Amino acid sequence: MVKIGNINLGEFPLLLAPMEDVSDPPFRALCKKHGADLMFTEFISSEGLIRDAIKSKKKLDIFDYERPIGIQIFGGDEEALAMATEIVDATGPDLVDINFGCPVKKVVCKGAGAGVLKDVNLMVKLTQAVVKSTKLPVTVKTRLGWDERSINILEVAERLQDVGIAALSIHGRTRAQMYKGTADWTLIAKVKENPRINIPIFGNGDIDSPEKALEYRNKYGVDGIMIGRAAIGNPWIFNQIKHYFATGKLPPALDIRQRVEAAKEHLHFAISWKGEKLGILETRMHYANYFKGLPNFKEYRTKLVTCNDLEGLKETFEDILNFYQQEVTA
Repeated sequence: MVKIGNINLGEFPLLLAPMEDVSDPPFRALCKKHGADLMFTEFISSEGLIRDAIKSKKKLDIFDYERPIGIQIFGGDEEALAMATEIVDATGPDLVDINFGCPVKKVVCKGAGAGVLKDVNLMVKLTQAVVKSTKLPVTVKTRLGWDERSINILEVAERLQDVGIAALSIHGRTRAQMYKGTADWTLIAKVKENPRINIPIFGNGDIDSPEKALEYRNKYGVDGIMIGRAAIGNPWIFNQIKHYFATGKLPPALDIRQRVEAAKEHLHFAISWKGEKLGILETRMHYANYFKGLPNFKEYRTKLVTCNDLEGLKETFEDILNFYQQEVTA
């Protein structure tokens, strides 16, 4: 069994990666329903929490049905991270996660996210500040290094474990790669094989099918897999992978009713969380993903992303369902 502190995650957990503007409560609710074993909030700025920024505080919203749930924070200042950890701790998550992997410029320029990869000593100090500020398990998500000339994940894993982290998730790319090229899981495997490492090691990067999940599980020996972009518009991927692990067979292809129901559920979760106006607006970005690959969908997509009232959206969902069911039976 894989455990983070006292949290039992089963034999081979599937984790939902924290994704900015994606992994909010409505999205997480669907991923949980469809098999995610551990999820994380969008990353939250430590400075934003301290300033009492409304956007940052809203990201602290978690719900009991999501458990176990981790709140992810980022920052480049020890004191700010420690204070932010105390704020996070008070909201009652199951663990605190530190982001040392986000490659986007606005985060890196503040000496946070993947920017910390250039200074391992600072990474250790920041991690230690968080560990000392909470009794919750502390985990870290990071990358292989800043660029191919400074890959330092083996040292990072040992030193972060030494200061008290309870698990480590590794994206198999450097910061310089952003999300391009192929994730290198051989280095993730080397961390896992290191006899000094006794915490769970989760691999992340390029897992987009049940077949690949099984291949990487067997080939690289990680304790679990973290899935990010492949879950967007496809929250079913977690149970699809579990089905494939158990049976060696792929589950039946999704039908139009499943896609429509997921989009509707996402919308209703969003409305219940933020109200009708914001809920409708914030769900728009997800529709293209839920209906990806459907022929002749442009007209319906336009209706979904321009409609401003719930009744109109319900009518459009029914039109989509009726049209594509007729296509199947035609």
